[in-house]
Order: sequence, then structure tokens, then C-alpha cells
Amino acid sequence: MQIGIISRCDNKEATELAAEIGRFLNGRAQTVFDDETAHALGQKGVPLKALDADVVVTVGGDGTILRVLQNLPHPIPIVGINVGKVGFLADVNPERALSVVKSLLDGFRVSTHSRLAISVNDRCLPSATNEAVIVTSRPAKILEYSVQVDDHEVDVLRADGVIVATPTGSTAYAMSAGGPIVDPQVNAFLIVPLAPHKLSIRPWVVHDKSTIVIKIREKDAAIVVDGQHSETVHKNDEIRFYKDLEQSLFVLGEQSFFEKVQMKLR
Repeated sequence: MQIGIISRCDNKEATELAAEIGRFLNGRAQTVFDDETAHALGQKGVPLKALDADVVVTVGGDGTILRVLQNLPHPIPIVGINVGKVGFLADVNPERALSVVKSLLDGFRVSTHSRLAISVNDRCLPSATNEAVIVTSRPAKILEYSVQVDDHEVDVLRADGVIVATPTGSTAYAMSAGGPIVDPQVNAFLIVPLAPHKLSIRPWVVHDKSTIVIKIREKDAAIVVDGQHSETVHKNDEIRFYKDLEQSLFVLGEQSFFEKVQMKLR
């Protein structure tokens, strides 16, 4: 078995734990570090975009996992050791890191999570495991945009922005913005307006076979994908969202989705 080890390199605790995991696996499995983690440890690694393994262990927080998911050359099961704050995706406590890594050697089950494919005027952006956020590029300014689902206009809104999220992302920014919590196994996507200037507006849940189109009607805006990739979009740009053919893969942990919600979001 080959195990990839990736850490949040600006966090000393994460880097030291990644090194400890590497030492623990020496002689038990083949290991490979991404080049940033390897550089921090004074070792030789491989670029994240070229990393290949049977399973990847990340040491950091949810942001580390999302960065890895955007850069892996193909889907690889991930287990996250949490040295961040909430750690909803990275849900293994550091104290249990070695025991969880050891259990991987005996095999593991994988949970599949849908991803959002995204394009701006037919130009592809990185896919999202959690969400894409469209917000005004200037603070305290209102953005006007239209929302279409499968060529049907849902509404024209003036708001701070909008979130388009997967069920996996329903417990992240979308939840904080008033969206529903959705089981990751539900075949759906969420559309959550941000502070809409309209009393009747509520979040929408649509089937994941739908195509969602957000059209910017005025002013520049910014689109941010999983907090990792951002760029400017302009008036009359069309941002299209649809189900990615590839899925994100996670090693199935001991806790159910509902247990994690109860423990981490109460």
C-alpha cells in the first residue's frame, strides 16, 4: 500500500505530526510526501498535482483537505487529521492519528461525495467539493444577478451574493448563511442567496441533475471556489454549475454524518 502524507506547512504542529506519521509507517507501507511538506521536513517529495497513492492522509484542517482535492490528479480517498478548528471534513483528533493510520493498513471503506463542476462563459474552473461563493468585488455594495435552473428563471435578486453548494458544503458557509443541513448522500445542490433585499427569498434545494446558471447583471463580482480559487467575473458573465463526473472520496470514519453534526455544530 502507498500512503500520501500532506500537511499544512505553515503550522508547526501539523508538520511535526506529518513527520511522526511518516516515521510510524516506515517499514509498514510505502509513503510519499507532497513537495511542500517534504521541503519543510528536509526530504524529497512530489508535486501535489502528480501525487499518486492508495490513500492520502492530510494533517491540517478542512482547508487543507479542500486544497488537496482541488490539486490531486485524480480522486484518491482522503482521511483528515484535524489540527484546525471545527474539522468537519478533517475529523480525526491528533491523539488518534497513529491508530487511525495503522487501521488503514488493514483496509478501509470509502464514502463518495458529489462535486460541482463550474464554468464561466464555458471556461472551466476548478470543481467544488463544498461550494462556490459569488460576492460583490467591493464591500458594502449590492450585486444584482439572475438565477436559472434548467433554463427556467427562478428569480432576479439584489443581494450581497449567492452560494451554490453541495450537500457536503451544506454544513459550511451555506449553513452560516441560513441554508439547510443536507445529508451528503442526498442527490441535490443548494442555492443560498446572501442577505437578499427581498422578504420572500429563501434557499433552494434542486436535484443534482439540474444545471444552475447565475448571470451577473451589473458590476464586477468575485467567485471563490472552496476558499481556494478566486477570480473576477463581470457584467453579463454566465456562471454555470452542474454535477461533476468525478467525486470526492473520503475514508469512512467511525462517526455518522448526524453524529458529527451533533458534536461539531452544536
